[in-house]
Amino acid sequence: MTNTDNVPAITALAQQALAPKEVQPGGIYLVATASGHIERVDLTGPEHTGVIARKRGTTVVRDAASFLTYYGKHQDDASEVYSDVEKLTVTAVLDAHAADEAGFGEHRLHLALRRTRAWQEWLDLDGKLVDQDRFANFLEDHLPNLVDPDAATMLEIAQSIKATTKAQFQSSTRLQSGERKFAYLEETQASAGGKGDLAIPETFKIAVPPFEGADAYSMTARFKYRLGGGQLTLGFKLEQPEERAKAAFADVLGTVAEGINTPILNGTPA
Repeated sequence: MTNTDNVPAITALAQQALAPKEVQPGGIYLVATASGHIERVDLTGPEHTGVIARKRGTTVVRDAASFLTYYGKHQDDASEVYSDVEKLTVTAVLDAHAADEAGFGEHRLHLALRRTRAWQEWLDLDGKLVDQDRFANFLEDHLPNLVDPDAATMLEIAQSIKATTKAQFQSSTRLQSGERKFAYLEETQASAGGKGDLAIPETFKIAVPPFEGADAYSMTARFKYRLGGGQLTLGFKLEQPEERAKAAFADVLGTVAEGINTPILNGTPA
């Protein structure tokens, strides 16, 4: 026969074992489950307290418009903005220290401009000499960036360069017009040799957006060449491309400055 006299005592002991024990003020408990395991229970989250956790972390954007949108949503009177012309970045500390109250400094917005593919491709070939075919292909691939001479003229030049890839180049002279003329001799099946000239402008101008979301900026490119063993290699040298990038950054910074009510500090936040 089962003795039921101890049932209430056993139940009380079981309930006592299952009672949660607070181990950290504010809502951290250890709870013994019915199976005998000890579990940690955190009741400090916003889903339990109804208090939203403070904002933290760094959001990265790629253009001024995105920066202004995010900044306008999250900034307060203590927010600070810094610019770094060498790194081409703008950083906002949205929860910075106020004059009479410490801030956390953990919610930040970072504008990191990304170079366009076209700008990077011009930089990659800047100052290099390559064979005629590669140079001509580069011009053809970047016709939308060519402004003076215009794209149609530069296309003719590219096609002329391609047409003389098998020619033996003999001399180079500079014309009064500013063009560079290369004299060549080309062997053909129909004759012992055909003479001709290849004319290329001394300089040309391009217009390329340095960064995604930025306007196109113009640069002058000076033709470079080398004659050796009858072979002609061609290239160009851009005039101060990094200065043009900094000028573009200054315009981006101006757009940011016009859209916020916070002075922009020259430097890097701690």
